[in-house]
Amino acid sequence: MSERVCDIALTVNGESVVETIEARQSLVDFLREKLSLTGSHVGCEHGVCGACTVRVEGVTVRGCLMLAAQCDGAKVDTIEGVSDSGEIADLQQAFEKRNALQCGFCTPGMLLTAQELLSSGAIPSREKIREHISGNYCRCTGYHAIVDAIEAVAQARAGSAR
Repeated sequence: MSERVCDIALTVNGESVVETIEARQSLVDFLREKLSLTGSHVGCEHGVCGACTVRVEGVTVRGCLMLAAQCDGAKVDTIEGVSDSGEIADLQQAFEKRNALQCGFCTPGMLLTAQELLSSGAIPSREKIREHISGNYCRCTGYHAIVDAIEAVAQARAGSAR
């Protein structure tokens, strides 16, 4: 039995990409296997852990639940793209400074999710931060340092850094 294939054209981290893929290939597998963008991780493969988080058309999605074929014509941003552009440099520094990362497996998804929350420019409460990142599992940090880092960046971006 032959695999069904399809052609897709999309923009990944600002670069045009045209590929022939298996119709059933997930977005995270496409990014990792076809484009060697391995920052987004494959964790639970059920959309629960958040390790596969990427942005599609400016909104974070679970790359394990979305088919690459669904992204035909879309703009996709990975952790590599937002990191290389400097968009999350302050978040990365805050995560490092506040020891909000340990093994690093959840960190790319956590950073993209935090950036989505902070993109509104508002200063979210600690409760709102915890709620927003609740779909991203971290087995190492206990979340307190992650919330501290996100809160600090929110305040700094709003001009009221402590």
